[in-house]
Amino acid sequence: MCAATPAPNFTFGSDNTAGICPEAWAGLTEANAGCVASYGDDPFTTKAKARIRELFQTDCEVFFVFNGTAANSLALAACCRSPFTRVICHDYSHIDTDECGAPELFTGGAKLTALSGPNGKLQPAAVEGALHLGHGVHFPKPAALSLTQSTEWGTLYTADELRALTSLAHANGLAVHMDGARFANAVEASHLSPADLTWRAGVDVLSFGGTKNGMQTAEAVVFFNHDLARDFEYRVKQGGQLASKMRYAGGQWLAMLRDGAWLRHAAHANAMARRLADAIRQIPSLQFIVEPQVNALFVEMPPAVYAALTARGWQFYRFIGENGYRLMCSWATTEAEVDAFVADLRATAR
Repeated sequence: MCAATPAPNFTFGSDNTAGICPEAWAGLTEANAGCVASYGDDPFTTKAKARIRELFQTDCEVFFVFNGTAANSLALAACCRSPFTRVICHDYSHIDTDECGAPELFTGGAKLTALSGPNGKLQPAAVEGALHLGHGVHFPKPAALSLTQSTEWGTLYTADELRALTSLAHANGLAVHMDGARFANAVEASHLSPADLTWRAGVDVLSFGGTKNGMQTAEAVVFFNHDLARDFEYRVKQGGQLASKMRYAGGQWLAMLRDGAWLRHAAHANAMARRLADAIRQIPSLQFIVEPQVNALFVEMPPAVYAALTARGWQFYRFIGENGYRLMCSWATTEAEVDAFVADLRATAR
């Protein structure tokens, strides 16, 4: 008799595979009571935006959209006011590899100039070189620099690294966008404030991720440069991102920010990744591609080990090179799940 095929286990496939966290769910329930004004004129949205301003310790403009692709693409459209411009980004950035041309669509045709850089990070010298590509009107004009924090490789830009890049960008007339899909994980791991990792380091607009931290259809676009936010509400509406019942986004953000759940969940995801990393270090056949810093691990793994793990039901993805795999932890990852995966990993690695 054939053994039953194990049910797929997506625990480490992505932090998107986890459900809605209890605080966000409670925020949805709280926002669901009675009738309130629509299109963002409700008290939940108003209070949530005020809490985000308090969090960043500055008067910023806040807009809620449904997903990260829209947050990034609409923010870049605000940075690239003309279709003959371009955005400088990392060649592993989500805007270049995972958004199906949405940045180009929403900017009206701006080109992405994707650069390589060690450990998922852009280097000032590479950005400087990219500023001078082409000749005159024959090549798109640089208008924005997009940085990812934490990066797609699970690494962090330090505040000094950010300032070096943003200063270079501003000196050449570029706006600076930050893709913060995992911004909460970066704040927790860096031990720096949200302000220190954004506007104080020269960031003009942040795509503040909620989905990967336990929320649902509730991303925030936060403008520290008020001029870039001009008419942004029209971009949100035209892009199909204006929620008539915006109170559900506002309610989630308000609940997550009220007692620090947004940072607590990020801390848990990062801690589970450290627990997993400590175990992986004890297995000689596995090597880290980059040193883990947040909730993402990138591991060089023999194909036979990967095949054996998938045969046991574990689902995760090849990410870098031939045998570089990504393991993600989330707000919902448990110690028991980490230990179960590690047990199977040790058994297959032998």
